[in-house]
Formats: sequence, structure tokens, C-alpha cells
Amino acid sequence: MSSEHKKYKHVLIQYLEEKESVFLNEWNETIKINEIDPYKEKIKENGYGMYSLVIQTFKEVLPEEVLIKLAYQVAKERLEANINIGDFLYNINLGRNIIISNLFGANIPINYMQKFINDINLHFDTFSYHAVTRYTNLTNEVIEEKKSYISENHKDKLAVLGQISSSFVHEFRNPLTAIMGFNKLLKRENPDLKYLDIVDYELNQLNFRITQFLHTSKSDFNEEQREEILVLKLIEEIQELTYANIVDASVNVEIDIYPNFAMTASKDGLKQVFLNLFINSIDALKDKEHPRILRINSLIEANERIIRISNNGPAIASELIESIFEPFVTTKELGTGIGLYVCKKIIESNDGYMNCVSNENLTTFSIHFPKVQNELIRV
Repeated sequence: MSSEHKKYKHVLIQYLEEKESVFLNEWNETIKINEIDPYKEKIKENGYGMYSLVIQTFKEVLPEEVLIKLAYQVAKERLEANINIGDFLYNINLGRNIIISNLFGANIPINYMQKFINDINLHFDTFSYHAVTRYTNLTNEVIEEKKSYISENHKDKLAVLGQISSSFVHEFRNPLTAIMGFNKLLKRENPDLKYLDIVDYELNQLNFRITQFLHTSKSDFNEEQREEILVLKLIEEIQELTYANIVDASVNVEIDIYPNFAMTASKDGLKQVFLNLFINSIDALKDKEHPRILRINSLIEANERIIRISNNGPAIASELIESIFEPFVTTKELGTGIGLYVCKKIIESNDGYMNCVSNENLTTFSIHFPKVQNELIRV
């Protein structure tokens, strides 16, 4: 280091020490402090500490560990204060700007001044980097703790629901099966008797809901044998099952599925998924002005076979899309929030996956199954 450099560094240190109260008063008058911040007095104290460290960088080589220690302390305080991190960065950069803008009063030649300004910028940048990094890491730890708590809470709910489901199914499934059987006998013996079709439909609906609750208590959704299913035929069965709902809601059903489009899965499981998506779509369309459209189509993309069930009802809120398949999440006022959860689990147990995309024009639930290698689908 040249004698000239040492000389002007000494001038800078003396200037910073003499102007300390002036600089800090200007900073205190312009910083952002939230009145509810429990560490608001510490903000000023940390500012003084930061200013002191700036002077030390010019007096001697300041160990980076000292700067990091202060950065970590400030990050912890900002997290505990639950105050916008933007206020912290604003205050830090405000202090930097006040120091640099007033340095020219020291009358140091520009070539030396530029080097000192670079050192000050590096000092503040290093502090900001470590403080924000630490703040981010601490925030992520808090988020992970909350996610873990929510996950465990969900498991607890599912465990309780599983116990309720087992009791519920035991108490209701046997008499329901008997009623459904006798209703079929009545239809066979009295084919012209009114309302038996409606009774049959409602009994199937009740059985479907009971099955949903039963599924939530199972850890294994893959108990049923898989078979090759012609999707068009299954969709037509679902359309027939939901015919009364479709007519009542004045829904136009558009089906565009390859006649020989097949999926290998549990038939009862896939039927339950389609039935749930049909009913959900019809319910959503009740709040929509005409035309009310329920569209089902199939397509083949790369290594996947895809079924899309879409409706032009109201959009699902963006904040719900990511959690729409989680248990107890529902868009319905009186919904249980287990239907889509069960659908997702059934599809995953058959080596597929589901997703949902929604906007003001269309809400689409997609079911994806892997395409068998070298498979040919006749269209």
C-alpha cells in the first residue's frame, strides 16, 4: 500500500469518526420502523454496529466472521419480528447511500475515493447477502415445520375418519346392499312400476358416497384386479348413471373418445373416478349461464394416454388449484373434500396421475396413464 493511499485512508477514518453522529442522525430520521416491531430499538443499535464495522474495515482487515455474526443476528430478529424483509433491505441501503453521498466532504482525490467507495459497497453487499440468505433459510425451516404439522394433522384426521368409516360402512353397507337387491327384484318383476329407476339411481349414489369414505381409511387403493377397459363404453355407462342430473341441470355432454381407446386399470376404481368427476362438473355448471358444457375427450401424447373431463363452469380459485387433490379441500359449500383425494389415489394406484387446470373459460381434470410400449390404438 502506497504512502498516499495510507494517508487518505487515515483521512477517511478520521472523517467517518468525526461525522458519525451526523450520519447516524440522518439515517435515524429516514429509516422505516414498524411501530409493532418488538426489535425497533435494536434496529438503531444494529445501525450503529454496522457503521462501526465500516470504520473497522479501513482501520484493519475486518474478519468476515464478525460481519456474518451481525448479519445472522439481524436475520433472526427480522424473522421473529415478522416484518417485511423489504424494510430491512431499504434501511441497509439507505445507510450505504448516506455514507457514500457524504464522503466527498472529506476532500479525498477521486481515484482514492473510488477505491474506498468500492470497499464500502463490498462491505454492505456482503452483509446483505449473509443476512438475506440466513433469513431465507430460517423462513424455509419455519415453512417446513408448518408443512410437517399440517401433514401430521391431516394424517390424524384421516386416522379418525378411517375409524368412523369402518364403523359407518359396517352399519350401513349390509342393509343398503339388501335394499339395492330387493329394488332390482322389484324392477324385474314390475318393469313398468314408476320411480324404481330413480330409487335405483339414488341407492347407487348412496353406495358411491359410502365407498368414498371407505377409501379414505385405506392405505392401499390397489386391491382390485386390473383389466383392459374400453373407456368410451365406461363413459357411456357413467352418462347413463348421471342422466337425471344432466337433464336437471340442462348440461350438454360432448364425448370425443376413440372407439377402441383402452386403459388397463381397476374397472370399479376408474368408474368411481369418472362418476365423481361427472358429478362435480354438473354441480359446478349449475352456477353457470347457458350453454353448460361437459366435454370428455381422449388423446395420445408421446408415452401417455390421456382422458380429459372439462366443463365451462366457474373457475377454481388459483390458490386452491395446488391443493385441490388434498383431503378436506373443497370448492363446495357443503362438500366433504374427499372426492378428488380418493380419485387421485385410485389413479395413482393404477400407475397414473391426475392434474387440474382452470381458468374463466374452462376447468379441466386430466387423467394420465402410461402408454404401453409399441402399443397400437385403433381409431
